[in-house]
Amino acid sequence: MSKTISLLGLQWGDEGKGKVVDHLAKDLDAAIRYQGGHNAGHTLIVDGKKIVFHLLPSAICHEDIHCYIGRGVVVSLDALFEEIEEAQELIGNIEDRLTISLACSLIQPYHIKLDQLRESSNKSTKIGTTGRGIGTAYEDRVGRRSVRVIDLFNEDNLKSKLEEALDFYNSIFKHSFGSEEIDLNELFDKNLQQGEKLKPYVGNVIQEVRDLQDKGKKILFEGAQGALLDVSLGTYPYVTSSNSSVSGIASGVGISPTDISYSLGIAKAYATRVGEGPFPTELFDETGAYLAEKGGEVGATTGRPRRCGWLDTVLLSNVVRLNGIDGLCITKIDVLDGLDSIKICTDYKSNLNRDEMIETMLIEDVIPVYTELEGWEEPTEGIQNFDELNQKAKDFIQNIEEICNVPVIMISTGPKREDTIIREYPL
Repeated sequence: MSKTISLLGLQWGDEGKGKVVDHLAKDLDAAIRYQGGHNAGHTLIVDGKKIVFHLLPSAICHEDIHCYIGRGVVVSLDALFEEIEEAQELIGNIEDRLTISLACSLIQPYHIKLDQLRESSNKSTKIGTTGRGIGTAYEDRVGRRSVRVIDLFNEDNLKSKLEEALDFYNSIFKHSFGSEEIDLNELFDKNLQQGEKLKPYVGNVIQEVRDLQDKGKKILFEGAQGALLDVSLGTYPYVTSSNSSVSGIASGVGISPTDISYSLGIAKAYATRVGEGPFPTELFDETGAYLAEKGGEVGATTGRPRRCGWLDTVLLSNVVRLNGIDGLCITKIDVLDGLDSIKICTDYKSNLNRDEMIETMLIEDVIPVYTELEGWEEPTEGIQNFDELNQKAKDFIQNIEEICNVPVIMISTGPKREDTIIREYPL
């Protein structure tokens, strides 16, 4: 029986998933991206060089791992080809180690254009998208208008689908925004050319994953964004357009939910958010600025500064339970070094009761209730053994475990791979 592990960010993204993948990689046979688009970034250091993956699973850096992009991902072929070229410059040819599902929906220029027009319009609610067409591509999937990878290899189907799509989008561009229309023939030719370039990477992900399972291989399901951005369970409407929680794996890959044998959740020792949306524990003072500066809190994909605040265990404990998390990894604990006191949000004051807030995620007007802990002077950076942590840092970890009712099995104590405490290894 295979050992399949899900790796899930439990906040609003940027939790440090790439580093955890790097730790697990030596024992993995395959890694699968199951949702999202190129609107998330995993930053890695390869041979001293920085690389940011947006579509490729970050495990692609390890030569013995086969990587997959599942049907739940919406793919920009321009972005994918650029990323493949960048990866190959650093790690060599990956053609034999990358498979992209025939069922992936494609992000087209009309998706990007409409996304950007909406975000710049005074008529639309700003939700802080990256303007990369992710949401509009998912709208087409739900509206059954998607051009999928398989369509690139059937000219009649492709042209028919593009005609249908442009009838819809060009009308919006012209009448709603007074913008130029997109030319069908140019787009058709571009799609055919991209299809030829994509051919070596296309495959049947469901069958290949089943074969891996039957052989007892170790498989990682690697999500993008974080669970609080899940379109169904997150802080709606300020969410991404896919199921970024564990629930997205089954449909995003094509497996049974019972095939996941271990769920590892990743959370920072504090909280960050990029873009718009509620953030109950956000800090606007010197402490918030300190966390941002020391934590290097700038979005890997957008370059936008991240909003910073205290750890929110009201949300964290809920996400842990919703996703069946078996173990936690707490990252960036070293960023808290030197603070006189550290706060953890353990409750909210609100007109809604807690159950209603969890059901609706209407948390814009809540007032956080904090438990205040003593900070620590002794640096945690670089520590690799839990026993070497000072007692106040241990108390901080213990509070998280008690509130979330799940063990903290890994703690990241710095940016380097070796700056990690492993209390229990999940593979």
